Amino acid sequence: MRIPFQQLQTEFKRVLLALNFTDAKADACARIFAENSRDGVYTHGLNRFPSFVELIKDGIVNPDAVPALVDAMGAIERWDGNLGPGVLNAQFCMDRAIALAKDNGIGCVAMRNTNHWMRGGTYGLQAAEAGLIGICFTNTIAIIPPWGGTDPRVGNNPLIIAVPRKKGHVLLDMALSQYSNGKLQQYKAAGEQLPIAGGYNKHGELTTDPGAILGSQRPLPVGFWKGAGLSLMLDLLATILSKGKSTGEITENVKEYGVSQVFICIRRDDDELTARLINEIIAYTKTSRLDDESKPVRFPGEATFKTRERNLQEGIPVDEQIWQRVLAMERD
Repeated sequence: MRIPFQQLQTEFKRVLLALNFTDAKADACARIFAENSRDGVYTHGLNRFPSFVELIKDGIVNPDAVPALVDAMGAIERWDGNLGPGVLNAQFCMDRAIALAKDNGIGCVAMRNTNHWMRGGTYGLQAAEAGLIGICFTNTIAIIPPWGGTDPRVGNNPLIIAVPRKKGHVLLDMALSQYSNGKLQQYKAAGEQLPIAGGYNKHGELTTDPGAILGSQRPLPVGFWKGAGLSLMLDLLATILSKGKSTGEITENVKEYGVSQVFICIRRDDDELTARLINEIIAYTKTSRLDDESKPVRFPGEATFKTRERNLQEGIPVDEQIWQRVLAMERD
């Protein structure tokens, strides 16, 4: 089942307006959720929308909240998100980082006390569309064991790096587990095995069974001990720079909220040399012999733009049950 982009956005906005969002906030929020599904990140678009609505109704996400400036030090700013909608807070912070970078060459904005930003790549692309390099990361509830441990103690802290490019921005948007929690749930719902091992079963054995990994709560960090270490470092940086909650403190809440995030922008020269260097690196990467002739080498983000083009032409594929839930929301 496929739904036109505009219809998806319109339904999201209708629900948010019924939940006392202002027109401007409902429109911006609905657009981000719809764009996530448009770009193929279904786990943080339509599929995540019902959970977002539940958090609003539970009082965890405050539609009326706006970020408050806590501290400013030249090209660095610290803000409090006041538990507002995470997607809007993140968009605001990247806008501030862009403005700081345009004035100073670099801008860094740290935010505490905010909510889930859904798809982190949204904010990397926001910087790239403005012609700047964007880097951002967030901490999360603990869902990954540290290397050598069996209990979740580090977050699946995503890291995003975006480099602007006229022929399609380069966008790395990576969780620090081999598969995100949402992707595991997606594979499980479809009754499919993972392409490669993504975690451990209850016996401590690597497995491609998404249900077993969700049950054991032992997803595999990317790069094994390296991914676990990187997750820890991102938590340290997000917590220190924002003076907000760490993964450990967030985990005590049981539900994930009050997270800490960092948004960095770097101004780059917009000249022929810069464009040539970027294109040379991508072209060289693509000269590798293929492991599978049917699967070409792609730069990070390339598949996203192809998916976007197809979904805009043919409609966005949706989970029919979740779509029906959204259609029925706030009809009374």
